Amino acid sequence: MSMKGKIIKGIAGFYYVHTEKGVFECKAKGAFRKEKIKPLVGDNVDIELLDEEQFLGNIREILPRKNSLIRPASSNIDQALLIFAIVKPDPNYNLLDRFLISMQRQDIPTVICFNKKDLASQKEQEELLTAYRASGCEVLFVSGREEEGMDQIRGILRGKTTVVAGPSGVGKSTIVNSLTPEAHMETGEISRKIERGKHTTRHAELFAVEADTYIMDTPGFTSLHIEGVEKEELKEFYPEFQPYEPYCKFGGCVHLSEPVCGVKEALAEGEISPIRYENYKLLYEELKERKKY
Repeated sequence: MSMKGKIIKGIAGFYYVHTEKGVFECKAKGAFRKEKIKPLVGDNVDIELLDEEQFLGNIREILPRKNSLIRPASSNIDQALLIFAIVKPDPNYNLLDRFLISMQRQDIPTVICFNKKDLASQKEQEELLTAYRASGCEVLFVSGREEEGMDQIRGILRGKTTVVAGPSGVGKSTIVNSLTPEAHMETGEISRKIERGKHTTRHAELFAVEADTYIMDTPGFTSLHIEGVEKEELKEFYPEFQPYEPYCKFGGCVHLSEPVCGVKEALAEGEISPIRYENYKLLYEELKERKKY
């Protein structure tokens, strides 16, 4: 008998597949190894049931992938939810932009979620909204501690598989635990049952929020390299520049030291966020330096 499910965790050659009957511990059949196909967290699979009572099975087939990410290694990701705090700690805008660029490169839509609104002033919230509204991302303000805005997040997650990321200390785990209390217990059960995975590095792992809705929590990050982007391409990741680029005098203008630049004029007139423009300048310099070595 076979059944369809989704891989929610993979450790040491074992894959945990979430199905309508529960989570099955599976191994991948030899055919995958021959073809050098490695199952990924997020893969939709067809499994053969070996023992329904013990929840054991084999992965027979990996269904076609919509996409796959390198970091975290996963597939079929619909969107990213990026969590930063408005205050305590103050947002590292440069890190935020790096993450947005990394997701844009992989064609993953991103929702920016600013947490700790209970500690922030209206002015601080408005400044962030002004800076990031034009970035092409949806922007939310929530309070994980007060559980304010959680229903809004649930609505955005519904029916999708979402990567949740953010630096340490921004209250990410409070939000994740609020969204998936049962999933965390269930995962603990899996670890106890198999006595594996307790001391392994944190791998990518999906938690079921509700039917057809999964989130992947990723470890907090403090730095992020921009890979595979040339300095001349960087401006393409700042969609708010595009309406003003036709007013640049020179084709290929990178909006830094060139005279008669539509983007710099828009910046001077307050049409473009100084926060975003400063990040752009810093990242451009970094890519330029990297090219030298």
